[in-house]
Amino acid sequence: MDSIELIRKFLQERLGVEPEKVQRDSVLADLGVDSLMVAELMFEAEDRLDISIDNDQPVPVTVADMQLIIDRLLAQKTVQA
Repeated sequence: MDSIELIRKFLQERLGVEPEKVQRDSVLADLGVDSLMVAELMFEAEDRLDISIDNDQPVPVTVADMQLIIDRLLAQKTVQA
């Protein structure tokens, strides 16, 4: 599962957001994502992708911001393996 797929599935399951509405330039708040939901999404990414997201990460504003955080950590995990 890649990052955009994870984000789309999470938002569809939790908020009923249609997957095609979740685009890279979509603002998370416009999709109904509040700060608590961002935290839940980060925890979901950690669990499903076996990564660890530091608390000092900037809070993502767009789907692309969230993807960047997840993809960067996945790349680091691959390099370390």
